[in-house]
Amino acid sequence: MTKLVVRRLLIDLEKPVQRHWCSGDAFLTAWFSALSMSFPVGEQFFIDSVRTGFQALPEDQQMAFKAEVQGFVGQEATHRRIHALFNAQIEKHGLVNDWEPRARERLSLVEGSDPRHGLAITAANEHFTALFAEWMLSHPQLLDGCEPRLKALWLWHSAEESEHKCTAFDLYQALDGSHAWRVKWMRRVTMIFLTDTLRQTVNNLRHDGTLWRWNTWQSAWRHMLGRQGLLSLSFRPWRAYFRADFHPSQQSSDLSETWLQQNTHLYTRVGTA
Repeated sequence: MTKLVVRRLLIDLEKPVQRHWCSGDAFLTAWFSALSMSFPVGEQFFIDSVRTGFQALPEDQQMAFKAEVQGFVGQEATHRRIHALFNAQIEKHGLVNDWEPRARERLSLVEGSDPRHGLAITAANEHFTALFAEWMLSHPQLLDGCEPRLKALWLWHSAEESEHKCTAFDLYQALDGSHAWRVKWMRRVTMIFLTDTLRQTVNNLRHDGTLWRWNTWQSAWRHMLGRQGLLSLSFRPWRAYFRADFHPSQQSSDLSETWLQQNTHLYTRVGTA
């Protein structure tokens, strides 16, 4: 089992955030902001799914997962809270969060179903966030023009996402979740996640008045589809999820561990939830 530490990030998100807070880049700002808009509702669903999955385990298996589940819940609850604060700041720029109500309605459809469905959805999303985390931690220069508090926010979140990427997956396996349903949910989550991310990013750019600027599209191409772009570098590790013998631990978390070790001044340890 993975030992997960709950950390309190030592930044102030009561202060206003600049309009183009991500290094002055309109596309990156809109894209990161879109992701953040999905986090509070998404992370609450992940928390609920992991708790429900844990409770469905036989008692003799629960002790093996108890500490890890507590750590997962604590980390995700902290992410949910701090991104809610961040979202409140960026919405002052006139951005409208259309993703959250759509996600809330969609996720409500699996309420009360077999707990393995929620875990499979969570594991698929956690794979996405782990890929994003690895990309972010290997390209921290993207945030070099940001305020230090915002750079810390995104790299801390990335490090912890990489750290707890196995929890939902392992619970799903412990409950005898099938490979067929695991990959079926990944296909669905892939389509929904990419569509919603694009939709909210375009929406943010439209409200910002920068949707049709040439440099917006240049940035989108370079950072998503260029040689070092997120989608270009993430395709092969994303595809690995469909192997019957896949496990999240097969993909490196070294950058996460290094960042957390080198940046202890940015957070305090608060135990588990």
